[in-house]
Amino acid sequence: MRDRAQAQGFDAAVVTNEERVVLGLLRAKELDESGDKVVEQAMRPAPSTYRPNVGVLEMAAVMMEHDVPNAPVTTSDGRLVGLLIREDLLRAAHELHSAAGPEEGDGHDH
Repeated sequence: MRDRAQAQGFDAAVVTNEERVVLGLLRAKELDESGDKVVEQAMRPAPSTYRPNVGVLEMAAVMMEHDVPNAPVTTSDGRLVGLLIREDLLRAAHELHSAAGPEEGDGHDH
């Protein structure tokens, strides 16, 4: 599993069932320590997941506050949409903040 994840440029893997419902998460630590274990023994079961409609800035704050390197994104019924990588999210948050430009006054028209 580790070799497959690293070959694709990831240091994590999301474990799903046949319907793509998230069952667990293997982060770098679990991938490195998995050895001869089966995925079920090595994974973090029932990881926290987030919905696609969570705002970029809100998600960045959560990931920074809890020092989360990545987070599964799922539908409301738990089906995997993707894996959000903190570095990608922080880059997007920075770009969003930069595109908004400098804050101007108090926001009221005069």
